[in-house]
Amino acid sequence: MVHKFAPGQKLNVGVVGATGLVGTMIREILAERNFPIGQLRLFASARSAGKEIDGVVVEDAATADYAGLDVVLFSAGGSTAKAIAPKAAAAGAIVIDNSSAFRSDPDVPLVVAEVNPHALADLPRRIIANPNCTTMAAMPVLRPLHDEAGLKRLIVSTYQAVSGGGLEGIDVLARQIEHVGDRTRDLAAGDAAALLPEAEKWAVPMAHNVVPLNYVYAEDGYTEEEIKLRDESRKILEIPELPVSGTCVRVPVFTGHSLSINAEFERPISVERALELLAAAPGVVVTEVPNPLDATGKDPVFVGRVRRDPGVENGLALFLSNDNLRKGAALNAVQIAEALIG
Repeated sequence: MVHKFAPGQKLNVGVVGATGLVGTMIREILAERNFPIGQLRLFASARSAGKEIDGVVVEDAATADYAGLDVVLFSAGGSTAKAIAPKAAAAGAIVIDNSSAFRSDPDVPLVVAEVNPHALADLPRRIIANPNCTTMAAMPVLRPLHDEAGLKRLIVSTYQAVSGGGLEGIDVLARQIEHVGDRTRDLAAGDAAALLPEAEKWAVPMAHNVVPLNYVYAEDGYTEEEIKLRDESRKILEIPELPVSGTCVRVPVFTGHSLSINAEFERPISVERALELLAAAPGVVVTEVPNPLDATGKDPVFVGRVRRDPGVENGLALFLSNDNLRKGAALNAVQIAEALIG
């Protein structure tokens, strides 16, 4: 394990985006896990500055002085991270960022705490990136299988909760469900246009629906979310040319991302051996029916439906669910900070 701070050392910790969905959860998890905090400072946008949270006055992230902080946890979006994270790092802090701003930077490690903590050994920019919450869920499951049999190809379909789109995503789904109200049976007759409001945030209405266009196209007909899944998997697992085909779908679930994975391997691996490896993997729980309701509020990735994929020579099919806000963002950031202490 990589140690950047002395075991038992109390750290001065900052949270940027402290009033948001993930920022709030970071604060809760720091308290739950008794993280050794000397001083806690909270940062947010100018409109939240001056607000008091648990006795701590929120500072304006854009104008604050970050001197004296040991670790700063960012959950404030890519543009904010690009503008402010280098300033915090230059002031002496180690930055752990939840946005996509630095994930592809070769000088910034992309880390899942249970999977590649060795990447923390070299921090040339004093910045560490958290992966996308969808990639995050897959990594603790795929790591032991790759170590055993050599991952050759990955096909993934996701079932992503609306909370991955922040508070706005939650509000959109809630409003649309309330708009339909007790008339849901009428949807079976094809009355969606009459019953649902116009689409918000996503290309089509979210309530009682699935949306296979998750935000915007990036390249070759794949969306940004699908490209993140490909590139981040390659970087974390250290397989630069891994073929990955993802279809990222938003579903009317509030919290908890799920993934259906077809993985092809270089070497044979039986279902029995895969289950043995997964049962022993850190951050993974094997269960018969993984689902987002069971995963919400929990730390592990829940995996099941493990079976042979008859479409390839050495293939497995499996299904997993994980809390996209907790492990998918907040918990992993805190775990990385813990790894820096040892």
